[in-house]
Amino acid sequence: MLDLRKLRYFLTVAEELHFGRAALRLHLAQPPLTRQISALEAELGFKLFDRTSRTVTLTAQGRAFLPYARSVLEQVELAQVIAGKLAAGTAGQLTLGYVSSIALSDLFSRAIQAFAQRFPDVQLTLVECASGSLGAQVADGRLDIGLSRLLPKSTDVQVLSLGEERLVAAVSSDSPLASQATVSLAQLSAYPLILFPADYGSGLNQSIERLYRHHGHPLRPGPTGRQITSIIALVAAGQGVALVPDCTQSLMNRGVTYRPMQEVDACAQLLVLTPASARSVLADAFLGVLEQSLHTR
Repeated sequence: MLDLRKLRYFLTVAEELHFGRAALRLHLAQPPLTRQISALEAELGFKLFDRTSRTVTLTAQGRAFLPYARSVLEQVELAQVIAGKLAAGTAGQLTLGYVSSIALSDLFSRAIQAFAQRFPDVQLTLVECASGSLGAQVADGRLDIGLSRLLPKSTDVQVLSLGEERLVAAVSSDSPLASQATVSLAQLSAYPLILFPADYGSGLNQSIERLYRHHGHPLRPGPTGRQITSIIALVAAGQGVALVPDCTQSLMNRGVTYRPMQEVDACAQLLVLTPASARSVLADAFLGVLEQSLHTR
């Protein structure tokens, strides 16, 4: 294997084309530098320089070898920089899982943008998940962090609450409800309610079903959608109504009108899930950015 020190000596002499000046740059005496270059030439099997008493020039093989030597040294320097960033927790990989409705929130986009700007050397991978599987993926290490609306069943997951988000009614624009300033659960109960599928393990479903039970209104199940976008599309198609997080209003589908709920407890929780065991340095860094973004409007 080639000696990196000898490659640096070669690169310096190739830049200076003068052994004396190269020795000064390298803080060496000239004879040891000459011996190191000769040793490198012996390893390579060809001469790097043509030397006379007055001039030093690269041989044809030396000129051909120079860019490869320079590339090796540049990669070594880059590896040293990345190693330092990895040790400091400012580089690496972070896998973030989230449920579809959370991706629409300003908090989500602010946190992603701020983290990317602060940690440009981190490869951030986003994975959309069903709430029911998100906790398990955090517990077994497939995800470093999860953003969910559902409390996980696993005890191997630590839960941090980021508060609650208001729910709004999504109704067809030609519905009588669309002309009202606010909508009540009693009014919504007269319409089929579009939810995520029962086997999806949706935290949003749980919050909505709990809300209906608490206020004593019947819930008329309607069609289901596996994405918040498909739920809104079903509303636009006149297939029922939906209760969705306030951030869903960014989906300005034609044929859908959003209305505030009269019930003050019409909310869905926002949870951050991390492994109960030791978190990575990058996971802690993202949590810090997320907390700052929570207070930035």
